[in-house]
Parts: sequence; structure tokens; C-alpha cells
Amino acid sequence: MRHRSRWRTFVWGAAALLLLLPLFAMQVTDQVDWDVADFAIFGAMLVGAGGTYEFAARKIGDPAYRVAVGVALAAAFVLVWMNLALGIIGAEDNPANMLYGGVLAVGIIGSIIARFQARGMARAMVTTALAQVFVAMIAVTAGLGFAGPDGLGQILILTSFFTALWLVSAWLFRRAARVGRPFPRRSHTPTESPERAR
Repeated sequence: MRHRSRWRTFVWGAAALLLLLPLFAMQVTDQVDWDVADFAIFGAMLVGAGGTYEFAARKIGDPAYRVAVGVALAAAFVLVWMNLALGIIGAEDNPANMLYGGVLAVGIIGSIIARFQARGMARAMVTTALAQVFVAMIAVTAGLGFAGPDGLGQILILTSFFTALWLVSAWLFRRAARVGRPFPRRSHTPTESPERAR
């Protein structure tokens, strides 16, 4: 319980720090100019990610599973925010960036089909990584709104980054699957009655 409390403090403390970073940046540079709507959207995303992680941490005791969830949530969070703020394929207003919604949909649907079991989640994350690569292939082949080698390099670097995160999450889920049930029932000894074992 103490270990779980430390992780909970760390997660929500990190979320609060992330929310304060743009406010700090606005004091030192003109490149960051957020309004109330920007902070509200960013805050809602942080609460959603933090709440999802805390729910998983409460239900699953295996550390590898919790870290896998954290990595997957971090990848999804950064993917959404980067699309909203900067855009991965060209600028943020490029409609081609909506293709990354399909990447998240693959991960969410795969997780639901897997019923959030570790082995199924590993497969879902691998499929999400493949979807990430597939979107990049479509963007590069069709030339969807990026200019020159710089735009191509940006797509390739970011695709590699997100693909690596999905695959790390898949590997951690697979490790969690090998562990088995995180909370096995206490088995009573032959000299102990089932009633006392309860």
C-alpha cells in the first residue's frame, strides 16, 4: 500500500507539473501563448490519463502491467497533444493528422477485445505499433501535406518514437502475462481448515 501511494503521488505530481509548465513558459517566451481553452483541454487530458492509470494500478498488482499501462498512456497522450499543438504530418491543421485517430482506435478496440488481460494487451499494443507504421506509409506514399526532406524526416523520426513506445508497452504486458495472476488466493495448509484460511 505504501508503494502504491508513492506511485499515486508521483503520477499526480507529474501531471500537476506538466500543467504548470506552459504557464511558466508563457512568462519567459512569446512562443507559448495559451488561453483558458488550451489549459482546459490539456488539464482534461491529464486527468483522463492519470485516472486511467490509477484505475489500472488499483485493479492490477503486477508492476510490469502497471508500467505497461503507463507507457501506453504516455504514448497516446503525447500523440494526441502533438497532433493538436503541432501536427505530425505537416502542420496541426493538416487533415491527414486525423489518421492517427485510427491508431488510437486500434489500441482501444484491441484492449477491449482483450478484456484488458495482459497477454491480449500485448497483442493489442503490437497491432497499434503496426497501425502507427501503416499511417506513416500512407503519408509518405501519398505525400499528404509535408514538404521536402525535413517533413519526411519528421514523420520517420516520430513514427519510430511512437512505434518504440507501443512495442515497449507490448513487451511489458507480455512479461506481466508470464507472471500470471497478480493476486493469487491464499491456499490453506492441510492442517488448517478452510474456514480459518478465510
